[in-house]
Amino acid sequence: MLKVNINGVDFKNPVIAASGTFGFGAEYNNFYDVGILGGISSKGLTINQKEGNDGIRVFETPSGMMNSVGLNNPGIDRFIENELPNMELFGTNILANVGGGCFDDYAEAIEKLNNTSVQIIELNISCPNVKAGGMAYGIKADVAYEFVKKIKRISKKPLMVKLSPNAEDIVDMALKCEAAGADSLSLINTLKGLAIDIYKRKPIFQNVYAGLSGPAVKPIALRMVHEVSKAVEIPVIGLGGISTGVDAIEFMMAGASAIQIGTINFANPMAGKEIIDEMEAFCISQGIKDINEIVGII
Repeated sequence: MLKVNINGVDFKNPVIAASGTFGFGAEYNNFYDVGILGGISSKGLTINQKEGNDGIRVFETPSGMMNSVGLNNPGIDRFIENELPNMELFGTNILANVGGGCFDDYAEAIEKLNNTSVQIIELNISCPNVKAGGMAYGIKADVAYEFVKKIKRISKKPLMVKLSPNAEDIVDMALKCEAAGADSLSLINTLKGLAIDIYKRKPIFQNVYAGLSGPAVKPIALRMVHEVSKAVEIPVIGLGGISTGVDAIEFMMAGASAIQIGTINFANPMAGKEIIDEMEAFCISQGIKDINEIVGII
């Protein structure tokens, strides 16, 4: 009933734990068997270990959360050696979310992942390109096109490109990534926001701006998923403020072939299981024998 296929990979259901909100799955496995999820997207990985940003990293906002974690992660080698074997035990699909500061960083990381059990590479193009003044690869469509095209030549795994809502034109960005060889797209990444401590008279975050996620961004994410899914032929994975099975169904009706859940995991560690149950109950109540029947009906 809930089975989907993304880029030739079978998923037992469309619910994937979003990168950066689920670690590598071990902590949440204390609450429920995370193997019931369709997949887990790893914490954002870089070629070398990163300690992340200083100062406050997470800040609650009305109907959402802001974060400036800074890709704190063990690095690709330690992920492959220590984390991946544990993730394999869960018995669900593994997506490796990859970031970097320049093309060479991405390329080296993906070459190392090519010979692992990871099913899909999720390419985070929201990272600042340190060799080009700090602008993210995912802002200008032409820059993203060249970048994705080069990465696609290297990756032996299906390539899912994660799009930033801060792109100049999200539909043009999606089309350019598809033309460059992306096998699928995931969207949206966090929106750029600002929080201020009025008593200290300075920004909450040391980097001034931070990423906004959670229910507050859902209508924007839903609109972008709808726009992009109508424009491209490749699968779209929707995320942004999904907290319930109803939210997940909305995204699939808007055109998402699968969904990811992120911020809700912090508020409700049981969210993954509950959303799967709610989606199944909806399908039964509506006489839907295959979840794919509703994809893109809006």
